[in-house]
Amino acid sequence: MKYSIVVPAYNEADKISSTIVQILNFMRNFSPDSFELLISDDGSTDSTVSIVEQLMKENPELKIVKNLHRGKGPTVWSAFMQAEGDYIYMADADLSTPISELKKLSVWAEEQGYDIVIASREGIGAERVNEPFHRHLMGRVFNLLVRLVALPDMKDTQCGFKLFTKKCVQDIFPRMYTLKNAKELKKPYTGAWDVEVLLLAKSLGYKIKSVPVTWVYVKTTRVSPVSDSLKMAFEVLQIKFRLLRRKYKTVQNTSSSQKSK
Repeated sequence: MKYSIVVPAYNEADKISSTIVQILNFMRNFSPDSFELLISDDGSTDSTVSIVEQLMKENPELKIVKNLHRGKGPTVWSAFMQAEGDYIYMADADLSTPISELKKLSVWAEEQGYDIVIASREGIGAERVNEPFHRHLMGRVFNLLVRLVALPDMKDTQCGFKLFTKKCVQDIFPRMYTLKNAKELKKPYTGAWDVEVLLLAKSLGYKIKSVPVTWVYVKTTRVSPVSDSLKMAFEVLQIKFRLLRRKYKTVQNTSSSQKSK
C-alpha cells in the first residue's frame, strides 16, 4: 500500500462526513487502489465514531482507530503505528489545508528522497486565509521560541499537515516522551509533540523539507490560545532539555547530506 491518510478527530460530528468524502474522492484519483484512510478518534463524546462506522460500510478504504481522550499527539501516534502505507500523511479534520496539497508534499518525498515533508504557512508561496491577527501573532511568538530553543531553520512546525515515510515513523515515534506519558484528559489539547518529532528526526539525521501551502483559518472552540500556548512553550523547553541530557536514544547527525528548509 502506498499511502495512509491519518485524520485525528475529537467531536467532529459536524464536519467528519464531508472531510471523509473529500479525502476519498481525491485519493481515488491521486492513488487509486493504493491507500487507506484512518480516522483516529480522540475519545469523542458526540456522534463522530458512529458517523465514521456508518461510512465504513460502503467505503472499504476507511478505517477507525478508537482511543481514550489523551490529546492530539497520542491520537496521531496510535493511528501511525497501525498505518500500512509506505507514506503516512496527517491531515486535520477541518481540512484547513486542502487535501489536494498532498500533491506538493508527495513530490519531495517520492522524487527527492525526503523523510519528512511538512506543510508551512510561512514563506514565499504560502497563503493564510481569514486568520485573525491575534492568532497569527501568538503563532509567530511560539515559533520564535521553537526556533530559538530547538529548530532554528523551521518557520512553521505546527501546521497539521505532514507527510512521513513509514520507516521514519517506525523509528521516531516509539522514542517520544510526550506521547508515552500522556494521561487521559478532560478537555482537548494539541501539545508540542510536532516539535519533538521534528527535533528527534533532525538529531537522527532524517531529511526534512518545509513546503509552502494554502491554509484557511477555521474557527474552533477546542483550542485555548493563551493557556495552551503557555503549556506548549513549557513542553518545548522540556523536550530540548531531555535532548541535551541524552534522555532520547538518538544518534547525533553527522551527515552532510541532511537538509532542513
